[in-house]
Amino acid sequence: MWKKIRILILLAILLVVGVNTWRDYHPNWDRPIIVNLHPINADGEADTTRYIQQLNTRDLMQAQQYIKNMSAQYRVQPVNVYFKFGRELSKLPPKVPENPSVLDSIVWSLKFRFYAWQQHQGADGSANVTLFLNYYSPKKTTVLKHSTALENGRIGSINLFASKAQSEQNRVILVHELMHALGAKDKYDLVTGQPHYPEGYAFPDQSPLFPQTKGELMAGHIPTDHSKSVMPQLLNQMIIGPITARELGWKK
Repeated sequence: MWKKIRILILLAILLVVGVNTWRDYHPNWDRPIIVNLHPINADGEADTTRYIQQLNTRDLMQAQQYIKNMSAQYRVQPVNVYFKFGRELSKLPPKVPENPSVLDSIVWSLKFRFYAWQQHQGADGSANVTLFLNYYSPKKTTVLKHSTALENGRIGSINLFASKAQSEQNRVILVHELMHALGAKDKYDLVTGQPHYPEGYAFPDQSPLFPQTKGELMAGHIPTDHSKSVMPQLLNQMIIGPITARELGWKK
């Protein structure tokens, strides 16, 4: 009798895990996507604290409209994404390992998901995606380390500058990582950072191929020739191409 009960409990747990995993990989784009943002003072600087205190979702309305406009090219019903700020956190997410082995990546992923689970305790549970925003003062940090996001769990650890002057760069990084959490894949060379051709180009059929005036969001850069590229200055300089749209489930 007790053995049957234990088996039923185990099957119920597996069912819940399976359903949640399926939902992670199949977002319902017909409903609004709620993105919860937790700011973190990653360097302990006073100007980082001041920047975090003035954060407002109005600053992200452009990003919301960008996603809506991009999705409208592939869907009859455009996607609505809404950002909301959660509480500021004092504990940083687990550090992403540099040059990780497969085992390192698995261990980090488990640690990160456990960290996210801890922060979810007591939350209202309405968010579809949770992003942890690690802010750094540009007076102390000039180059940000790579951000990352997991589709399984829909969570992300994003490194940003605590500076209004770099708001556009922050928006590009934020939306790029959000798309990762929702199923999009990178389209650049992980060693060189250069966009892959043709999927990492906004206009791969353009003739002549260069100059490209825009970039593919998941490539992160705008290619200027076969071996060079530049960072976008504006989010609207990046597009979401058909391959990325298919990965997201916006098109078949």
